[in-house]
Formats: sequence, structure tokens, C-alpha cells
Amino acid sequence: MSLLMLNGCLWQEEPRTELERIREEGVLRVGTLNNQLSYYIGNEGPTGLDYELARRFAEKLGVKLEMKAMFTLSGLFPSLDRGDVDILAAGLTMTDERLANFRAAPAYYYASQKVVYKKGQWRPRSIVDLAENKGSLAVVSGSSHEKTLQALKQDHPTLTWQSLEEIDSDELLRQVAVGELDYTLADSVDIALNQRILPDVTTALELTEDEPIAWFVNQNNDDSLYALLIEFFGEIQQSGELAKLEEKYLGHVDKFDYVDTRAFLRAVEGKLPKWKGLFKQYANEFDWRLIAALSYQESHWNPRAVSPTGVRGMMMLTLPTARSVGVKNRLDPEQSIRGGTDYLRKMINRIPDSIEEHEKVWFALASYNVGFGHLMDARRLTLSQGGNPDAWSDVKQRLPLLRQRKYYKQTRYGYARGDEALHYVENIRRYYQSIIGYEQTHSQEPQLDEIELIDGLHTITPSTVTLAQQPPADEEAAANEVSTPTKTANN
Repeated sequence: MSLLMLNGCLWQEEPRTELERIREEGVLRVGTLNNQLSYYIGNEGPTGLDYELARRFAEKLGVKLEMKAMFTLSGLFPSLDRGDVDILAAGLTMTDERLANFRAAPAYYYASQKVVYKKGQWRPRSIVDLAENKGSLAVVSGSSHEKTLQALKQDHPTLTWQSLEEIDSDELLRQVAVGELDYTLADSVDIALNQRILPDVTTALELTEDEPIAWFVNQNNDDSLYALLIEFFGEIQQSGELAKLEEKYLGHVDKFDYVDTRAFLRAVEGKLPKWKGLFKQYANEFDWRLIAALSYQESHWNPRAVSPTGVRGMMMLTLPTARSVGVKNRLDPEQSIRGGTDYLRKMINRIPDSIEEHEKVWFALASYNVGFGHLMDARRLTLSQGGNPDAWSDVKQRLPLLRQRKYYKQTRYGYARGDEALHYVENIRRYYQSIIGYEQTHSQEPQLDEIELIDGLHTITPSTVTLAQQPPADEEAAANEVSTPTKTANN
């Protein structure tokens, strides 16, 4: 009897692993930053590259996802160290200091660090220039940019800067754009994203090679969560899912046109408010900003636009297309927007179901521009070259090949200006992301220190919109009233 009691005292329950704890609690807590790339609340709820990856990882674990979004970098690693979150997913660079205290998951993209300044101002062309110039330089405290400057100061002791805590990299880029700050450091990806809404921000010099960006977990003797992260990133890399997500969020940033972007932002401020109500009214299942971007690509939001080939109106509809969607007056902005949206819906319905829903719209727009048959040719060409015909990132590389005889002679429909279709779609994607960025930076919503989102649930209350006054029903009559502007109420 005493032996049994002794054995009972010595027996202890095995401690839970980190992975077991998460599964038993049923929640994966992810710390992130509230910005355009990692995580934000869009028209249809939460979105962002890190959010979508975190959601997929939570699904793999079979648990709910709790996003803890912060507005500054300073709170991220302390929250992980305290155990308030299980993972950091916020576009964080692998630095020696971070790797000494935390574990990094496999890199999911790469970015270099650059010095940025305002276009038209004096440009430093070397670290010596930056160290000797008396202009103001600031970075986020605790960031990889601060570590880079600290390393450079060893060889350039006159290099000085401010390290700021209650701020983020996007705000520093904004300060440079408006002339409140002379210089800052930023990652190449962040610069490319912000240039769509801050076109005056430009690169002075590159300070680092491409550096790995990764998620972070705590450094401890428990490998369970870390091992599953390695497995997860390996799976989405091999399946092509990671490439699709990177295409979705980063595929539009490879080109930047300063003049076009300035003109677009002027239109966003001056023209878009007049038509925003109509875009919201008829977008239905689409994000209204996508419909607005499509309309800008077509007509620059000119309701009376007419091309030499006969297409006209806000959505630049051909006469047969207009008739197919019940539009009687293409110069009526309300009819044009409704008809253009209906036609986009029809095009999407033709796209094969093997293509993921969020990418169908890019295939549909390419089809509208170059023709459905030529789009299918590009998909078949993609497959023959070992690419994925269901991935926009692969197919868009083959569209320009439809101009070259050695490729189009193999296709069913022959020659096509596929490069124009590519530019058409990518322009719309850039305009779309620019409107999103503009809306975020000009939001009147109160800023909280921290946002929590559990299991992807978010309630959005649609805004009340006022439609434009009805112009003449007859297209010919409307054409005779070009000097009479359409009136809309402010939204």
C-alpha cells in the first residue's frame, strides 16, 4: 500500500506542448501591424497578406484565429515575449538581434532597405552625403532600419538620426512626402506600395541587399509550433499558394509611373467623390473601389468620354455590349456603371472554376481587353511551358508572347496584342490599391491602440449614398447636352 502511495506521489502529468495548448484553447493569437500589406479591415472584412497566411495556418491547426493588430512596431516583440500572442506576422525582417532572442519561420518574401527623400529635393547619393548633410533623418525605434544605421555609424560617426517610438514607417514616408521630414529608411516593398498614394516619395540609395522577411515565435525548448510553421510554409510554397497570395498583394507594385499616379490622385480627390455613390450602389458583390478603378482605366471618370472606335461613357461600352446589358444611353453615368458592372459579372461567369475566386476578375478583365479566345490561348501556352494556367502570375507572363510569331502560330486564335491586355489589367490593379490606400489614410474613424479580431468576424455598416440626377434617357439627346454637367449630391 505504501509503495503504491509513493509511486502516486512521484508520478506527474507530462506538460503540454505549445501546440497542444493552442489546440486545447481553440485559438491562435497572432500579433500583426495594421497596414495595407499585413492586415486591415476592407470592405468585405479583414484582409492583408499576413492575415490570409495566418488564417490558413489557423485552419491547418483546426482553431479560431485571433488577430491582435497594433499600430506601432514597439509593442510587437514585447507582446510575444510576454506570451500575449503565439506568433508575430507583420512583414518583419530577420535581424541578428531578433534571431538571438526569437525564432524565425521560413522567409516568405524579401525586401531591401532604402533611403528615401522627396522628389525635387536634394538627393544624397552615398552614406557620406547622408552623414554630412544637415537634413532631418528619422526611423522607427527598434526597427531593422535603426539597426542598419547603427552599423553604418561605426564607419560614419557624423551620421545622426532620430529613433521614434510612437510612429510607423508609413507615417514617416508620409512626412517625407509632405516635406516635414527630409529622409527616412524603408523597405523596398513598403516604398512601392506607398508610392501609389505618395508619388513624391522616391529612392535616394539602397543600403542593403534583399533581406528575408519572416514570422517570429518565442525561443524555447518547445519545437512543436515552430516545426509546424516550417511544414506549413513548405506546403504553401510547393503548392503555389504562397505565389498566388504574393501576386494578389504585391503583383501590381513592380512598375511606377509618377505622372500617371499624380494625375490619378488628383482625380481621386476631385472627381471620385462625385461618382462614389454610384459605384457603391451598383458594385453589389464586388468591391466598389474595383469598379471605380475599372472606370478610371476606361474613361478617367469622364461620363461623356468617346473614343474614335465608338465606345463611350464612364465604362466605355461598345454599342453591342451596352445592348447586351440593357443600357440605352451610354452617356448616362448611372446606366453605364450599372451596365459595366453587369458585363464584368458576365465575363467572370465565363472564367473556369478551376481559377480561384479572387483571381477570376483579372482573367475576366484580360478577356474583355484581348478576347476570351486569346486568353484561353495564353492559358494553354502557360501550361505547355510548365506554368500554372489557373494562376494570374503565370498567365500574365505569357500574354505578351501572343505578339510573337513563334508563339502565336501554335495557338488557336493567332496573333493578339497581349501586352496591352496585361498593362490594362495591371493598371486597374494599381488604381484599385491606390484607392484602398487613399481611403485608409483619409479615414475619419478613430484610431485605437489595438484592434482585436476573432475568427474573422467583422460587421460593416454600408454608407448611405445619393445617386446622380437622371440625365436624358436618349443617347443622342445626351450627346447634344455636353455643356450641361451632371449634378450629384456630396456623399
